[in-house]
Amino acid sequence: MNKKGFTLVEIMIVVAIIALLAAIAIPNLLRARLSANDSLAQSTLRAISTAAETYGTANTGSYPAQITSLMNATPPYLNTAYCGSNLSGFSYACTFTTTGYTLTATPVSRNVTGSSTYTITTGGVLTAQ
Repeated sequence: MNKKGFTLVEIMIVVAIIALLAAIAIPNLLRARLSANDSLAQSTLRAISTAAETYGTANTGSYPAQITSLMNATPPYLNTAYCGSNLSGFSYACTFTTTGYTLTATPVSRNVTGSSTYTITTGGVLTAQ
């Protein structure tokens, strides 16, 4: 009688190979996601900063007093109110005055959703902490 099929040893070898590949791939995927979240946080802060700087230029050096000033202009400087919201693992906080602004993106869970807290201030100076 000629039976065809896989032996237990063959199946165990395949499972071991799959486990080894997963052990290599999963950390790299998590690291890529963390890096992507960091990049998105930085670009979001830069977009808000650019909108505030453009607003200040158009209003004789007076910055917006709140984020809604950037959204309610015609045409709008921003389409989304990021301040006070969470986006891709970061929480955004904004402080606007007519003389300047401070924008902060803080990871919801450090080293899981983001690696650093990013701050951008009047003039577009971005720092990481």
